[in-house]
Amino acid sequence: MSVETAALRPGYEISRVIKGGWQLAGDHGPVEPRAAIADMEAFLDAGITAFDCADIYTGVEDMIGTFIADLRKRRGSEVADRVQVHTKLVPDLERLENLADADVEAIVDRSLKRLRIERLHLVQFYWWDMSLGSPVRAMEVLKRCQEKGKIANLGVTNWDVAETAPFLDGGIDLVSTQVQYSLLDRRPETTLVPWCARNDVGLLCYGTLAGGFLTEAWLGQPDPGYAFENRSLVKYRLIIDECGPWPAFQALLQCLKQIGDRHGVSLSSVATRWVLQQPQVAAAIVGARYARHLPKTLEVFRFHLDEQDLARIAGCLDAAPGPSGPVFALERDRNGRHGRIMKYNLNTRPDDTVLGASNG
Repeated sequence: MSVETAALRPGYEISRVIKGGWQLAGDHGPVEPRAAIADMEAFLDAGITAFDCADIYTGVEDMIGTFIADLRKRRGSEVADRVQVHTKLVPDLERLENLADADVEAIVDRSLKRLRIERLHLVQFYWWDMSLGSPVRAMEVLKRCQEKGKIANLGVTNWDVAETAPFLDGGIDLVSTQVQYSLLDRRPETTLVPWCARNDVGLLCYGTLAGGFLTEAWLGQPDPGYAFENRSLVKYRLIIDECGPWPAFQALLQCLKQIGDRHGVSLSSVATRWVLQQPQVAAAIVGARYARHLPKTLEVFRFHLDEQDLARIAGCLDAAPGPSGPVFALERDRNGRHGRIMKYNLNTRPDDTVLGASNG
């Protein structure tokens, strides 16, 4: 078994499973930072070279930076340089109208400092409200950072075609778009996937396991309601609601379990494999915190879903179609049930001293 790879651009090839970092941030349950950092090495050695994080994932860029620095010290630059860091740049909602060019570059510099690298492999841009300030100008700053050698590749996240096209039209080479895409949420299929195919933009998909809901742990379980220990579970419980009643979700899990049994893998591997076999998908982001989750993560490369499997899954999806409309539209509605659980001002914290002068 070998880890599949995908080329986002000539000379930039990534593992088709990316180790997610959101679960290592605050509000997602207890984290053992030392164990999480130590276990990153096992993922790298297994062939999972790409690591996803963000400037707003509290502490995660620092964790990955510690990992890279320690790896370079113990095993040399050749091994450390195999790590591919995909971070995000997400300015605070409250600062969008007055965000200066210097502030955007300062966020880039802060990520470089936290990650202890000279160039960011991929920066994925997001702007909470396109009607505020100038997102195109902010992206132009990122392009200049790219020209300076601070960034290798640019992408976006949580947008559909209407939000993404202006950047491409403005001369930005977007190698990827990171979006929620899973058996429970197929919103990218309508317009984004065909557009990305025409414009050579790869999909990096998060939520493939719906925060752990698409695993054996939830098979046969009663409806838990909405009282959870972390925001991730609340977020994906709301997505399950968009698919129909809890029994419809259980029917999907049972279908995945039967297919998994046929291939000798877990139902979660079936869920991830389904995403990887969709058009224009470059990689799936899997939020495995520790190395003990690695064997199950790697199962996805042991098998392929055949026509019989895909037809069975399609039948289940017809009965539970999931959310509709543009990518992330439900989440962008700050007054809606999906948007109310979001946190919009995580980039600037009281202990931050790296941002530009307009930070006060």
